[in-house]
Formats: sequence, C-alpha cells, structure tokens
Amino acid sequence: MKSKVFFTREITPEKMIELYRLLENPLPGRVAVKLHSGEKGNQNFLRPDFMKPIIEEVCGTVVECNTAYGGERNTTAKHEKLIEYHGWSKLFKVDLMDAEGPDLAVEIPDGKAIKENRLGKNIKNYDSMLVLSHFKGHPMGGYGGALKQLSIGCASSAGKSLIHSAGTTDDQYILWDNCAPQDKFLEAMADAAMSVVRLFGGNMAFINVMKNITVDCDCCAVAEDPCMRDIGILASLDPVAIDQACIDLIYAATDDPGQAHFLERVESRHGIHTIEAAGELGFGSREYELIAVD
Repeated sequence: MKSKVFFTREITPEKMIELYRLLENPLPGRVAVKLHSGEKGNQNFLRPDFMKPIIEEVCGTVVECNTAYGGERNTTAKHEKLIEYHGWSKLFKVDLMDAEGPDLAVEIPDGKAIKENRLGKNIKNYDSMLVLSHFKGHPMGGYGGALKQLSIGCASSAGKSLIHSAGTTDDQYILWDNCAPQDKFLEAMADAAMSVVRLFGGNMAFINVMKNITVDCDCCAVAEDPCMRDIGILASLDPVAIDQACIDLIYAATDDPGQAHFLERVESRHGIHTIEAAGELGFGSREYELIAVD
C-alpha cells in the first residue's frame, strides 16, 4: 500500500493543523516536537510564531540537541542562550535533550553504515514525536527534511559525530578529520533515522514546510537567501514518503528559475541516496499517494 502524503500550496499555521488532523493519528501522551531552532545569523529558519499553533495543537514540548561543529549551538550554555534569543523559550517549554549526559545509546544491528546511535537522553521522556521540518538544501546532505531531523537532529553531539564519520568517531573535536565517504554518511543518516522511528513505533507524525527554499540549511550562520518560490506544506505518517514527495515537487517545478541551482546542491551531494537507503531499510516507502488539499 502506498503511503499517504497530504499536500497544500497554502502556507499558513492553520493549514499545518488541518493537514495534521487529516493524518487521523493523534499523538499520545507527552509529545516531543522536533524542529530546527536556527543558527545565529540565519535568516531562513521558520519562526516560533509560525510554529506556535501546531505546537499548541499537540500540547508539545520543543526538543533540540547540541551540534558537533563551531557556532552558537555546540555547547549547552550557548545553545540555551540562542534558543532564548530566537524566541523559542519565550513561547514554549524547550528541552535541550542532550544538555546533560549520559547519552541514550540505541543499537542498530541491521544498519548500513552505523551499528549504534547516540541520542539526547531526554528523548526517552516522551511517548510520541511530531517532526516539523523546514525543507531546504544542505551543504553536506544535499537537502534537509524529515530524515535529517530524525537523524542529525535527534542525535547528541556524540551521535552527530558517529553519523558524519559513519561510526569512526564520537568525538566532535576530531570529527572533521574523520568524515566518512559521502554515500556512507548518507546511509548513516538513514540508519540513525530508523533508530528513532523504531524508538517511537507508530507514535510519530511528519510535517514538511516548503517555504524559504534555499540551498543552505538553517544550521548555516551565513546562508544564501531563498532561490525558489515557496511550494507548500506536506504531512504524512511516513518520513521516507514525505521527503520523496518534496524532492519530486522540486523536480516538477520546471518553471521556477531557481530550480537548477537548488538541484545542483542536491545532486552534487547525491542527496537522494538518504531516501534510497531509508527505503531499502524498510522503515518507510518511496511509493506514495499525494493527496491535494485546497
């Protein structure tokens, strides 16, 4: 059976709620809301006011993890300060899941590139997760969507190092001398995403917002401005299907003058391989039914 992906071209907080309700899978218990809170200086990340209605809809707690590279989010003290500066903690309860160790180690015996993931330990305090992804490009992964939020996004600093190095090191201070070959890194992202999906079972939902579509990630302090027109909002219970649908919508936007620039970023990094690997691992499907919502 094909996975259902709901799609609207109207980008409003109200439409996010509408699409979430169409999934008919209310998230139970304590709900973690994984999103990208934005690096300092980034102009493209989706702001707290835009996310507020959907977060309130699920009575969720915003969750994030520290990074494994230089910037304002690689230590707990700096990250908490930036979260407050960007306005997240003024509107929501925010949980920096790896603020204190030890990490939650999750085995991935059938992983393609890594056999263990390290998650912010507080993830075990939640019964379900809503993944709110700003779909855009990425300097290393080619693109960023639901699979990146599940993998790099939920991993602690040590977990991010394991993913980027395909299991070679968990030390962020030597990571960038031990980066994995590109396809192994992308496969490690798929492995890590699978570990989080398994952790929550069916208690997950995914929303991708195709707005401010730039070749750079929200993790970039110096990022290019958007190069493509806004496309819409998608929602699904399948993280593989929703990312595949977004990529397909990019390829379908042949009249957009920024399409070639965006696709160069995706294709030069072989970004589709994350989706390929995730589909092969079987925790989602690349086959989907796109259901338009007016």
